Amino acid sequence: MMLLCSCFLLSKFYTDDLNKIEALPFVYILMISNRNSKLMALSVLHHARLLLIFVLPSWPLVFSQANHEIRLGSSLIASESVSSSSWRSPSGEFAFGFHQLGDQNLFLIAIWFDKIPKKTLAWYANGDKPAPEGSKVELTSDGRFILSDPKGVEIWRPQKFLNGFTHALMLDTGNFALVNEDQNSTLAWESFKNPADTILPTQVLEIGRTVSSRTAESNYSKGRFQLRLKPDENLVLNTFDLQTGTPYPNYYGSNTNDAANSSNSAELMLPSDQGVEDKPGGVYYRATLDFDGVFRIYTRPKLQNNGSWVQAWYFPKDICSDIKGDWGGGSCGFNSYRLHDKNGRPTCECLPGFSPVDVDNKLNGCKQNLTQNCEAEGGSNPEDLYQKGEPSNIFWLVSANFEKMDSLNEDVCWRSCLFDCNYVVVVHNEGTYWKKKMSVLNGRAN
Repeated sequence: MMLLCSCFLLSKFYTDDLNKIEALPFVYILMISNRNSKLMALSVLHHARLLLIFVLPSWPLVFSQANHEIRLGSSLIASESVSSSSWRSPSGEFAFGFHQLGDQNLFLIAIWFDKIPKKTLAWYANGDKPAPEGSKVELTSDGRFILSDPKGVEIWRPQKFLNGFTHALMLDTGNFALVNEDQNSTLAWESFKNPADTILPTQVLEIGRTVSSRTAESNYSKGRFQLRLKPDENLVLNTFDLQTGTPYPNYYGSNTNDAANSSNSAELMLPSDQGVEDKPGGVYYRATLDFDGVFRIYTRPKLQNNGSWVQAWYFPKDICSDIKGDWGGGSCGFNSYRLHDKNGRPTCECLPGFSPVDVDNKLNGCKQNLTQNCEAEGGSNPEDLYQKGEPSNIFWLVSANFEKMDSLNEDVCWRSCLFDCNYVVVVHNEGTYWKKKMSVLNGRAN
């Protein structure tokens, strides 16, 4: 059973905690609760106060939307010419269907905000393997949920084994649910328990669940940043190895450990006075782990056709400083450096002699344009082969050194570097020079 609460109840029973933070313009609280709905922890996070989403149980909605059931045998076809082919929620706020990727004939199965001109995605499934035109998503007659290509080859299905379901619902909360009517209308599967990069109001992030960033603004393959609720009930942000799934050290942690209770979950809740000006017709909210690794809350007036999503709050405030250690490429990827942040988003540049690994995503690191050759070709002088690039006031605090040289002038250092085929980057300060091991990471402009 999910936690039933309201902002009124919180202020009534936890007045002492809330009085400490009532002067803050934004109030974000992490609530840890067990399955018996007992409040286990209520903590104000110091450097990044979490989004509070008003939590209501989703099961009453299953019964109230019976007339909008999506029956077994129903299907949708990916087609550029059939933009209206979707399953909508009763209010029309959300829709499930195929989302076309730009001008490509490739599609995601997705859930989006359907009443605004730009159909912002709230959930998607096959980001690593977009479906070609003519693909079909189907609720089969024997109770399976499958995305297949035009030849019938399976592209995606839920990872969880589905022990049968009788129909599906696109709920007004933005949750797409597969319902087993034969088992007291229990949910066999739901998008809310399998998030992509976004959390919506009423959504619960349970222990072991992960929110993953996308690779770039228009690339929905899995990115290298995660929001996780760990078994010790710490809510963390970290980078991870895309090949093995191994998480690297956290660059944010909520410090809400309660290792004695393994049944807890985090309720990400939104209070009514979150500092956003009221708009006629209401406001949409979403919390997204963006492709730059920053977790942001966005708001948008529902009735403004020409409106846009506005960033209301984000953390961490300085991701480049918060990502420490020599794992995972930092916030800008390898062989690049940060210039400055705008709204928490790093602005990344490549080192001289390097170019972006992905021209559409400067946060994905850089590669060397030419590789040094340790053997001189035809008696060539290294001074004729290489030139010196000097970005000013750039430093790498965590990148390892392979040589330190003291009491040298710049010309002597330069000649030493020219004849060292392992050298690419050197940092100097007041006569001391450090040759850096490649690849360098977490470079910053001072």
